Amino acid sequence: MENHIRVTDDLDQLLAVLPENLSEPLKQPSQKEELIEIVMDLGRRPEARFVEELVFLREEPVTREDLDYVVSRLGIFTGDNRAGLERTLHRISAIRNRRGEIIGLTCRVGRAVFGTIDIIRDIVEEGKNLLLLGRPGVGKTTLLREVSRVLADEFDKRVVIVDTSNEIAGDGDIPHPGIGRARRMQVGSPEHQHSVMIEAVENHMPEVIIVDEIGTEREALAARTIAERGVQLVGTAHGNTLDNLLKNPTLADLVGGIQAVTLGDEQAKRRRTQKTVLERKGLPTFDVLIEIRDKESFAVHKELSEVVDSILLGHEPQPEMRSRDEKGKMIVKPGEKPQAKKNNWQKRNEEQDYQERAQITDEVIKVFPYAISKDRLEKAIRSSKAPVTIVKELDVADIFLTTKGQQRKAPAKIKQAKEKDIPMYVIKGNSFSNIERFINDLVGDRKTKKHSKLPEPMQETEEAIQQVHETNNSVELYPRGSSIRRLQHLLAERRGLQTRSIGSEPNRRVVLVGRKE
Repeated sequence: MENHIRVTDDLDQLLAVLPENLSEPLKQPSQKEELIEIVMDLGRRPEARFVEELVFLREEPVTREDLDYVVSRLGIFTGDNRAGLERTLHRISAIRNRRGEIIGLTCRVGRAVFGTIDIIRDIVEEGKNLLLLGRPGVGKTTLLREVSRVLADEFDKRVVIVDTSNEIAGDGDIPHPGIGRARRMQVGSPEHQHSVMIEAVENHMPEVIIVDEIGTEREALAARTIAERGVQLVGTAHGNTLDNLLKNPTLADLVGGIQAVTLGDEQAKRRRTQKTVLERKGLPTFDVLIEIRDKESFAVHKELSEVVDSILLGHEPQPEMRSRDEKGKMIVKPGEKPQAKKNNWQKRNEEQDYQERAQITDEVIKVFPYAISKDRLEKAIRSSKAPVTIVKELDVADIFLTTKGQQRKAPAKIKQAKEKDIPMYVIKGNSFSNIERFINDLVGDRKTKKHSKLPEPMQETEEAIQQVHETNNSVELYPRGSSIRRLQHLLAERRGLQTRSIGSEPNRRVVLVGRKE
């Protein structure tokens, strides 16, 4: 794939705020293209920093008059000591003395680079929650801007950017055209970024949220809340690599979190490990993590939960590597799926656990959760030892699980589930008690089912529906919990049959009504 990268920088507007004896040397076209930033510190020679060199703009040191000249031509400096120029991506950052007076300025050149998304376009198109990592200046924010534009303009997504420092969409009330039709929410001060993230979801019904520099526990929690509501999340975080993130107690939750688990003597002996081991606490907020090594080289960690588990077992991750050659052609080196080698005791334990689950139903029930806390759902499944698994693809799901609030909004995913005739279960809210009740109702009482050897409920319903269509006789199903009966009613009604429930708990059951009744 050939890339077509186009750069716009509005550099003349930045040079216009500098004293003339500083801006004049930078007006040569060759100088403009490589310029990164201009540094003005009181009492020192002004510097122009380029990609591969540093140049002093004059021999005379910077004066207070020079600093005042620049500041008077800028917008207001915010609480993070940053200012900008209307409808540009340039950023001017101030250094202050103890009295609050500005004694230094860093004028960073902002450029909109079109075409950089090609190297990860397939991941963005899949609707994955995507986290970008990389050192400062490597191009994370530039890539976020391009992702915003492509999703908004080419895919007609409702995109909202949470722009804390105005780096993504520029300074001023009108955003830079580099974000296309995406909308931008500015943040009054950095400590309020988490609340604006939640406000964006609750007030503006986005399909995609873009957020730069997730760096606090509150922001990490807000990111998880966004992801659990079914909104695609694309963001960056403080850290260069996945390993950095795992070691950061504040942000580790973005990739599932880490907890120390103490094993019993027997279990530790079987595992041949120490009694205290590290395990992942829950599902990662993000599906895919990309380490931007440099502007032309990306390490892509797919199936992030498996990657983290592998790292905690002491394995070195083998990510997919993507890069561009000198002609701009993309080169992909496939990664290796991280799998821990299992010893015999692990295999025996897994086989025994699977057989125990298989005694309850003929197969594991696949649940697609929409706007449901995956952590709570996973915890409920583990605590009940239910034969239930969470799936990410709607096409393979046996059940669609969501909340009443989402059902009333009827988003696209719910419509898709109805079109595919996937039985839908709706719980009142996203609390653990509601989710746990759903799991218990779904599988019923384990001991009762273990001895009664009942068939898998939805398979039983499908067979009964076929029988009614063929014979026109009514069919009475086995007694089930209220949640299973609800699913059986829905499935039968979608197949054109009338239903009713008879009997009292715990023997209440569904009857599929035939014409000959």
